[in-house]
Amino acid sequence: MGFYTGKKILITGGTGTIGQALTRRLLAENPAVIRILSRDEHKQFEMQQELQGFDNIRFLIGDIRDADRLLRAMEDVDYVFHLAAMKHVPFCEYNPFEAVKTNVIGTQNVIHAAIAANVERVLFTSTDKAISPTNTYGATKLTAERLISAAEYHKGPRKTVFCSVRFGNVMGSRGSVIPLFVRQILEERRVTVTHPDMLRYMMTPSQAVGLILRANEMAYGGEVFVLKMPVVRLGDLAEIVIEETKRQFGISEAIRTDIIGLRPGEKMVEELMTADEAEAAMETRDMYILQPLFGTPNFRMYPDIMEKGMIQRSMGTLIPISRETMRNWIREENLITKPEYVGTTWY
Repeated sequence: MGFYTGKKILITGGTGTIGQALTRRLLAENPAVIRILSRDEHKQFEMQQELQGFDNIRFLIGDIRDADRLLRAMEDVDYVFHLAAMKHVPFCEYNPFEAVKTNVIGTQNVIHAAIAANVERVLFTSTDKAISPTNTYGATKLTAERLISAAEYHKGPRKTVFCSVRFGNVMGSRGSVIPLFVRQILEERRVTVTHPDMLRYMMTPSQAVGLILRANEMAYGGEVFVLKMPVVRLGDLAEIVIEETKRQFGISEAIRTDIIGLRPGEKMVEELMTADEAEAAMETRDMYILQPLFGTPNFRMYPDIMEKGMIQRSMGTLIPISRETMRNWIREENLITKPEYVGTTWY
């Protein structure tokens, strides 16, 4: 019997890259049911076709902005994985209140519904852009993190355990840089890079899902689990994607790289946590744990806690992963794939 065997699970934003990878991982543990809640009926149809051999998946059209829909979706649910969000930095910058309605008000709706439905656990997925935010997306995610932590304090006698997981870019996710580079190479024979020395925390979908599940199982309530992630230099990533795309699609022409500069709200280097958070954080082999802002800390209650103070040493330098490691990850996760549509040619 696994932690998720026989459980009823709701995944908001379940048709996204992480949602689909999480669903496949959870199916291996034979849950009673997985409910996929999202606004995208086309992605739901595609996902339903891919997983039609399973009879314990339910597809629910709905929006986390709709509190009544969430309450219905959470009826008799044990665990909620809250993945739904507006994630694109420029779109959040140009439509800031839309980002607030989804990322902030939507998260509060999830909290209210979970408390009302007496859900056992709620895990919220946050981002490294919530640290000292310079853009609307990061600011809304930081606010949502605080809402989740505060919910643990004001939930009263309800049993629901709330926690957050903070991670960076997921390689190959929809709308992320690798699919963009592949499309540009096939369509334009060039890639656009904001700055080659930009550093980003990145992980594969498999790594992200594994650590999400571990954090959900470890949580006592109110924590933010900061997943340890490798750092990727954007210029190195672009070169690897160019090489792998040319190899896979038999392209012999040279691919041009255009430097276009930072977009509104972007940073050259992202952070995992603030200096103040680092002073109080605990560390395990694969994550940092930020204790709840309210209530009693759970020090020494987690497995694999490492010597306090190591966190400052381990975060002291940002060394990008090697090109070969990056190449191996891209190949293992099959991240260089044919876009459905390129220019005027269907592939």
